[in-house]
Amino acid sequence: MDNLFVLQAIHICKRFHDPAVVKVLNDISLSIQQGEFVSIIGKSGCGKSTLLYILSTMDTDYEGELLIGMENMRGKNEKQLALVRNEKVGFVFQFHYLLNEFTALENVMLPGLKLGLYKEEEVKQHAMEHLRKLDIEKLADKKSNQLSGGEKQRVAIARALINDPAIIMCDEPTGNLDKKNSLIVFDIFRQLAEEHHQTLLVVTHDEDFAKKTHRIIEMEDGRIIRQ
Repeated sequence: MDNLFVLQAIHICKRFHDPAVVKVLNDISLSIQQGEFVSIIGKSGCGKSTLLYILSTMDTDYEGELLIGMENMRGKNEKQLALVRNEKVGFVFQFHYLLNEFTALENVMLPGLKLGLYKEEEVKQHAMEHLRKLDIEKLADKKSNQLSGGEKQRVAIARALINDPAIIMCDEPTGNLDKKNSLIVFDIFRQLAEEHHQTLLVVTHDEDFAKKTHRIIEMEDGRIIRQ
């Protein structure tokens, strides 16, 4: 692993006005290197998901600095941030958000077609490569509503990989899965990090999952208490 920082957060603070001012993130600084598989843990309400939404550029109402691939996100407009998200960040959520009327292959292709850097046939080939990598190429032509929960989450991971993102960010990716499928998802992530040098940042309640990642960032009351 080289010392290239894929993501850096510098003194990030976040306040909610509800109607009094509540500080939900307090002086958060962290760095993630290429190929690291990092988990964020902490009790419900500690600020994990709030932090992830800031790190993914979906929430821009914060103080401090955010760098993705050494590029500062401050001052970028929504169109520029949308391009950063599509190019550099892959997303995997607790709910897969697949489109039921589309096949698994078509769902994986969507962000690649949206980015518009490659012809449709090239995006299709790239999508099939990722389905093969995750051992689900046999599902390519199945509609999303014909897939099991574990299969849907693997398709969602393939979709997150389609644009070769600098980092994949995950919010409770095993939250809806049974133990067997949770282990499958963990093994996919481990393989992506260790064999393909993919960077992963995972918010999770699953302590067994977190213990097996390269590094744990623990949060409490809007602060990082261990990293």
